[in-house]
Amino acid sequence: MMRTAIVFLFLAAATAPALAETATAELKNTKGEKVGAATLEETPHGVLITLDLMALPPGIHALHIHEFGKCDPAPGAKGPFTSAGGHLNPGHHKHGIKSAEGKHEGDLPNVVVGPDGKARLQLLAGEATLRKDAKNGLLDADGTSLVIHAKEDDHVSDPAGAAGDRIACGVVVEKK
Repeated sequence: MMRTAIVFLFLAAATAPALAETATAELKNTKGEKVGAATLEETPHGVLITLDLMALPPGIHALHIHEFGKCDPAPGAKGPFTSAGGHLNPGHHKHGIKSAEGKHEGDLPNVVVGPDGKARLQLLAGEATLRKDAKNGLLDADGTSLVIHAKEDDHVSDPAGAAGDRIACGVVVEKK
């Protein structure tokens, strides 16, 4: 009887779908210097994002998931990294975690960077997924990116929380 149970457990584990998909993003500043790395992991409740940041200005900074997987540091009409587009917002909501009409799927809590320019944090993007076929998927055909802004997000002002210039960006890519 014991052998049968062991074989059954082995077969169930071998045929079960993967419980977590993962992705990464290397964040760079406008000079192309690496200022951080992110690991993104699919969970039953959204995407768990783990960030290790360095060489950033101390203080509170907005963090958002942006709609395109492009991080061109060349300044566009509205500043650097505008190639990343706006916040991920397939639900067409207003901006802001505190907004009654919000939030974008890409709206995330602010990041507090210490006096040494470093921060390590984990947060959950509850409406996001790493599934490629989902409307709120981070790995869809045109990709997504993580963007850090110069100022903190006020979590209300539409469209971007009065967060200021984009100072770092990283394209979200599937971990191979």
